[in-house]
Amino acid sequence: MKKIGVLLSGCGVYDGTEIHEAVITLLALDRNGAKAVCMAPDIEQHHVVNHFKGGPSDEKRNVLVESARIARGNIKDVKTVNSDDIDGLIIPGGHGAAKNLSNFALMGKDATINPDVTKIVRDMIKSNKPVGGLCITPAILSKILEDKNPEVTIGTDFGTIETIENIGGVHFACSVDQIHVDHANKLITTPAYMLGTSIKEVATGIEKLVDEVLKYA
Repeated sequence: MKKIGVLLSGCGVYDGTEIHEAVITLLALDRNGAKAVCMAPDIEQHHVVNHFKGGPSDEKRNVLVESARIARGNIKDVKTVNSDDIDGLIIPGGHGAAKNLSNFALMGKDATINPDVTKIVRDMIKSNKPVGGLCITPAILSKILEDKNPEVTIGTDFGTIETIENIGGVHFACSVDQIHVDHANKLITTPAYMLGTSIKEVATGIEKLVDEVLKYA
């Protein structure tokens, strides 16, 4: 059975993982007979957003603890996982990728990435194992792999495309139901909710991405 890491960044689109993207990923892996190995960094969230009211909250929350909600408690601290433990890695989107796994939302091309996130991604690429990125995470992957001229897609958002290309990535415009495959780096990306307006739309691209990651694994 292939083991695929799913790197989460909290629970909720505006301050953590995009839940639809994560659940579709987990479902597609299970349907393909693969085992998901959920993980997240054990750090405090950048901030907490009240998803009902749409504004910031005074609460403090932990990324690993919140991610455990999606994983139904079966989750690891990302720093305890290495490339020998998994056959591939997929990173769902959501603002948490740009706020918790990195500070991309604030710093753009000058962003810094959580060191444990950087380590697992670079170790996977060095081990010639596939990495999938959904939604905004291709921009984070571009920063981590800026010395490798990674090919990615986030759809058609000009500002993010410009940032990716300033970092050193190569962007390919894709529709929501498409994926882009960087064969040299075994990097597979799809726009998901960077373009999609419904769960049905984003599911098509995510399922294709999961299939491709498993093919490379």
